Amino acid sequence: MKTIAQLALAAAILGVAPMTLHAAPDSAAAAISSESAGEPTEGEIRKVDKETRKITIKHAELKNLEMPPMTMVFRVKDPGMLDKVKQGDKVSFVAAKVDGQFTVTRIDVKQ
Repeated sequence: MKTIAQLALAAAILGVAPMTLHAAPDSAAAAISSESAGEPTEGEIRKVDKETRKITIKHAELKNLEMPPMTMVFRVKDPGMLDKVKQGDKVSFVAAKVDGQFTVTRIDVKQ
């Protein structure tokens, strides 16, 4: 990700007014890049907690988050996702860091 200084230098070279430069907040930029660049990862549901809107998944490597295989708890982007899965389901999912928390943004049960 380019820093503000790098963007300002590029603007100066191109003759663009510096006020036209906008930088997204780190969490928003991370969420956008992580979700769009995130490839689906294989996993197995260990626990579904509808009350706290969290899901525990034993997962393969999450490349977009530079995370090795492990079992961990995620928030879910949409609570309705929790109605689609149950303990023991094999899933394909995408996770991103949203507002500083690891969040499942998409999930599909494998047949």
